[in-house]
Amino acid sequence: MGLFFSRNIAKFLLSSFFSSQKFPSQIENVVSVVSSRTGRHRQRYNQEYRLVVGCIPYRYKDALKSFSVDNIEVLGISSQKGQAMMFPKGGWENDESMETAALRETLEEAGVVGNIEKRLGKWYYKSKNQATMHEAYMFPLQVTKLLENWPEKDFRRREWMSVEKAREVCPQWMKEALDLLISQRTELEQSLDEEETPCS
Repeated sequence: MGLFFSRNIAKFLLSSFFSSQKFPSQIENVVSVVSSRTGRHRQRYNQEYRLVVGCIPYRYKDALKSFSVDNIEVLGISSQKGQAMMFPKGGWENDESMETAALRETLEEAGVVGNIEKRLGKWYYKSKNQATMHEAYMFPLQVTKLLENWPEKDFRRREWMSVEKAREVCPQWMKEALDLLISQRTELEQSLDEEETPCS
């Protein structure tokens, strides 16, 4: 979302949470542009469709085990004006890459950073409260940092939840994105296991 976020607060985030570690330049770029996102004058459109991007933040319950439905949790956030749960997403602006926009929105709305992965796909949906049509792109994000303070902390709540619960509470198109994440990663894990299995 385009809430004002001062450069002083951005610097506070940098110094408070990343002072003791090397700060990835990709995330540094995200934090540096948050302050200027105030409105939709840079918003990208594809004809009548507003372009939005977002992430499905996830973490492993047991870091020693491989990816599976039972071994991951995903991070949901509430809508600004209600209790509906979803994954972080927002407008893709014309001066940033798709990946940078997805990371920025996830930082702003959910207060997490991490390793963004290959794009899952494209979906179309209509806003509940507006007539605006959207063209949406989603990415998996393996969370590496959970921030205590972030731009929309006072407007949203966040919750780690099981894949099963996320399927119950998220909008239909986000459920499809989540299912695609699960299926793709499960197939990848299976192929890796097959490669590691010695020939008899």
